[in-house]
Amino acid sequence: MQFLDSAKVYVRSGDGGNGCVSFRREKYVEFGGPNGGDGGRGGDVIVECVANLNTLLDFRYQQHFKAKKGGNGMGQNRTGAKGADVVLKVPPGTQILDEDGETLIADLTEPGTRIVLLEGGNGGFGNTHFKTSTNQAPRRANPGLPGEEMYLWLRLKLIGDVGIVGLPNAGKSTFLATVSRAKPKIADYPFTTLHPNLGVVRFGGMDFVIADIPGLIEGAHEGAGIGDRFLGHVERTAVLLHLVDATSEDPAEAYEIVRGEIEAYGAGLEDKPEVLVLSKADAVDPDDLKKKLRALKKAAGATPLIVSSATGKGVQEVLAALAREIVEMRAEKAHEPLRQKTRGWRP
Repeated sequence: MQFLDSAKVYVRSGDGGNGCVSFRREKYVEFGGPNGGDGGRGGDVIVECVANLNTLLDFRYQQHFKAKKGGNGMGQNRTGAKGADVVLKVPPGTQILDEDGETLIADLTEPGTRIVLLEGGNGGFGNTHFKTSTNQAPRRANPGLPGEEMYLWLRLKLIGDVGIVGLPNAGKSTFLATVSRAKPKIADYPFTTLHPNLGVVRFGGMDFVIADIPGLIEGAHEGAGIGDRFLGHVERTAVLLHLVDATSEDPAEAYEIVRGEIEAYGAGLEDKPEVLVLSKADAVDPDDLKKKLRALKKAAGATPLIVSSATGKGVQEVLAALAREIVEMRAEKAHEPLRQKTRGWRP
């Protein structure tokens, strides 16, 4: 499946319908009077968060969305029909940004959420509205108001519990394929992963989502390699899983490169809990593995876990560490609404 996490679209709400100039003309009705109906309201532009989507690919093939115009008013005080709305269906985690790409308009994270982005124009008044005691046969009606229009950016930030980071070929996709049913592309060359992959893991009676993003290299925040644009997909995660390749010559340097790129990116990623893992342990001599483990521990200031996705060694320990962080995060979120409700309360 193709993946698209950013799209620029044009949206326009519908114009309101015109009011009608009409008079009642019936046999035996000497003074019929005005009976022109109002114009209908134009259609709205609505954005809806849909659960079964995980890409913005649909917006590659259609970038212009226009709601329908409201119907014109008619005689016998008939109001024009409301214009049909246009609905943009987006996956959870989609941010709506203004044309400048920086001003946040809305952040849709919960499936089923609907927001009216642009309202349709009001319909014009028919001549019935202008009848007075001194002007009993008005011959005027209002035109409908024009709709609104704008360009906007849709930017997807995947919603997961764990975000895997590391240099290219650190074993991120292999680990994801080992612990879930995801089938990311795996090969022995850098930048095998070109777009984020998601996998659902079941461990200890709980389910959580792991997001695997393309590898980072030194200078990624300046555009080197694939760049750091995919780091946005791990902004919403509870914990980072940092994989360091045990077969690399200097694991400590590899760790520092990735941490440097995370800190340069910002957005709170540098403050997230991190589970540090030395991967591909089966491909390294035991004595050499101990030396690299000590060097990595000294550089990170924390004891790394050792894992081999190929043999399954250490995988359960890593999942247990991730599960502990996720449980803490979910417990904090569960208490947040209570704190918000009681914050302003006074006896």
